[in-house]
Amino acid sequence: MTSEQQKRILVTGGTGLVGSAIKHVIENESDREKLNEEYFFISSKECDLRNREQTEALFKKYQPTHVIHLAALVGGLFRNLSRNLDFFRENMEINDNVLSIAYQTGVKRVVSCLSTCIFPDKTSYPIDETMVHNGPPHDSNFGYSYAKRMIDVLNRGYAVQHGVNYTSIIPTNVYGPNDNFNIEDGHVLPGLIHKCYLAKKNNTPLTIWGSGKPLRQFIYSYDLAKLYLWVLREYDSIEPIILSVGEEDEVSIKQAAEAVVKAMNFTGEVKYDTTRADGQFKKTASNKKLRGYLPDFKFTPFEEAIQYTCDWFEKNYDKARK
Repeated sequence: MTSEQQKRILVTGGTGLVGSAIKHVIENESDREKLNEEYFFISSKECDLRNREQTEALFKKYQPTHVIHLAALVGGLFRNLSRNLDFFRENMEINDNVLSIAYQTGVKRVVSCLSTCIFPDKTSYPIDETMVHNGPPHDSNFGYSYAKRMIDVLNRGYAVQHGVNYTSIIPTNVYGPNDNFNIEDGHVLPGLIHKCYLAKKNNTPLTIWGSGKPLRQFIYSYDLAKLYLWVLREYDSIEPIILSVGEEDEVSIKQAAEAVVKAMNFTGEVKYDTTRADGQFKKTASNKKLRGYLPDFKFTPFEEAIQYTCDWFEKNYDKARK
């Protein structure tokens, strides 16, 4: 075995929702040894990727051949509304540092994580990979959205100017163990799970922000991790690829709340606070491109994955991010 054959894979944002799911999947892969891969899961505690010197030192320490780039300054709808400039500037710094230093140090492949919020607000549905730059994103989180879009621009630039193959994936709403369950600052599903846990514990009503009508495609983090690894190993294009359940598996926030209520055996009152903003009504994404490559991939059923996530949260309440 030569060192050239060994893949050294640096995972930025490696202790978060998707990073921990990737770790779980590779630890449980049956053909793990055959893959000849070594993974390094990095958190923001080890390196502030906004800082170029720290990022250079990180790459020098681990000498990766491949990078899974998950790190980002993230937050739910209400935090985004108040800090759009911060989200734009800090994510731009992170992404430029990671990609430029990856190129400088000879990294063969970078797979960055985008988000469906990058798509135009005014668009036709379902959205697909060709529409990324067709118009401005939703006003509520334009800073984060534009910074994520710029990863696609950077990938094209590195391909055209330097001939390297850096790419990106676009997941829909991810959920699962090790999510950020902060009620004020998290995303919709983990926020619902935490609120339901507290309502059950305190014997109070469960209040859901908004009307419950918006539609979302939720992807279980362990399913996303399997697909992410497939992209790293097999997908050979700089063009982004949407990783999502199908359009037929889209659910409303109300349906998601009902699944959480069922999983946590909550029997109290459920109320909808319509004074709170709904955000985008829908952002239905097509997974046709993914299905062209992987027609037989089986996604975990929504209620089953919600049950697993709720069980994990209850079991790990003291250490969960919240």
